[in-house]
Amino acid sequence: MIHLGTQVTAISELDDIDSLVAVYWARVLRFVTFSVGDPDLAQTITQDCFLKAYNGRASFRGECSVNTWLIGIANHLICDHVRLKKFQFWRKARATALDVTEFASFLPSNESSPESKILARERMEQVKAAVDSLSVNQRRVFLLKFFEEMNVEEIAAMTDMPVNTVKTHLHRGIKTIRATLGGTK
Repeated sequence: MIHLGTQVTAISELDDIDSLVAVYWARVLRFVTFSVGDPDLAQTITQDCFLKAYNGRASFRGECSVNTWLIGIANHLICDHVRLKKFQFWRKARATALDVTEFASFLPSNESSPESKILARERMEQVKAAVDSLSVNQRRVFLLKFFEEMNVEEIAAMTDMPVNTVKTHLHRGIKTIRATLGGTK
């Protein structure tokens, strides 16, 4: 019965598109932006995600949170885009990479010295380059695990990959990022 109550709450949450966007837009946009590397394309995919979610709200079964459902829709839209624009994606992603200075806005300005801001920006640039060097699947799994804080089973369900495949992509992605950033292998 609790499950049904959760489902009814989620369905009513899905009926109010303005509230849905207000609560989940930034999180979905962040995931999509890091996944595709193009802020304009990320805005379009995120908008499509919310439109698809709103139009398909009756199909929400309540088996996961609304956030997980939205990220899943976004993930499928990203997969569709990658499938359709596989080679163009890489050229465009490199040419329209996110501006690293946007990441610096997350640092507290009162307590950070100019030197620490520069170091943080440089490190963020290194992390972004390391994430960009991953394969599409490694990047997607890495972002879902560490940015969206999903567990391996949720990632497997969302990406339609077997759990062991998710673990392999995650392991290889972490290994690549550690090697790129100078950590232990």
